[in-house]
Amino acid sequence: MTPEELEITVEKDGKVVVHMKGVKGRRCVEFVDWLAVPPGARWLDLGCGTGALTETILKRANPIQVDGIDPSEGYLALAREQVRDPRVRFNVGDARRLPVESAHYDTVVSALVLNFIPDLPTAMTEMARAVRPGGTVAGYVWDYAGKMELMRYFWDAAVALKPEDLERDEGRRFPICQPGPLQHLFERAGLKSVQMRSIDIPTHFRNFDDYWTPFLGGQFPAPDYAMSLGDAARTTLRERIRAHLPIAADGSIPLIARAWAVRGTRLAP
Repeated sequence: MTPEELEITVEKDGKVVVHMKGVKGRRCVEFVDWLAVPPGARWLDLGCGTGALTETILKRANPIQVDGIDPSEGYLALAREQVRDPRVRFNVGDARRLPVESAHYDTVVSALVLNFIPDLPTAMTEMARAVRPGGTVAGYVWDYAGKMELMRYFWDAAVALKPEDLERDEGRRFPICQPGPLQHLFERAGLKSVQMRSIDIPTHFRNFDDYWTPFLGGQFPAPDYAMSLGDAARTTLRERIRAHLPIAADGSIPLIARAWAVRGTRLAP
């Protein structure tokens, strides 16, 4: 990836966060296009972060309103700077107690957030409450246990070296990030016609340093783990990852970043 494809932000606690902008933009586009919500709809973007999905909704779905909710005022400040549109409002809120009217939205979405919400069944009930009968609740999460290969190669190497750290593997920590559990989650919330699909985005790194550098930024969980190691242990981890990556003859590394997307419909009472 080129430096222009990396988005670097600093959280309030001082952690450096590195996002891959090209990957982020393409997965948002595929997700919004898959939902195929008619123009003029009201959207709620739960866990909106810095506004990437909100921005895609504005560009691809021609909504009448998009409300973004996030618990982080720091992220919301960035969102307000980056997404300037009279149809958008960004507010602080808790997914478990959404500060919105019932049945107000045509579509409620959440991007890469569901696995981080405490008491997720309560949050799903709130998402279903916020959408009108006939409306759509949808989201997507990384396939940590499978084809989110950036993370998979990291954790496979880390656990091979230190099996006692298995529970820190995001594939293990977030069992909800698989098709079966996601479908069950949506059905338990009373949503019908639940559908799943994968969103696979090619993720190409120019060389090994291009791959490895984001893990040194302190973003959790994987970079936090890498930076918690001593220098020798971190070097051993780095070299084990290097040995197992599919590095091409020119030094580049072609990987896949897969997300699982899910959608369901709220029926009339």
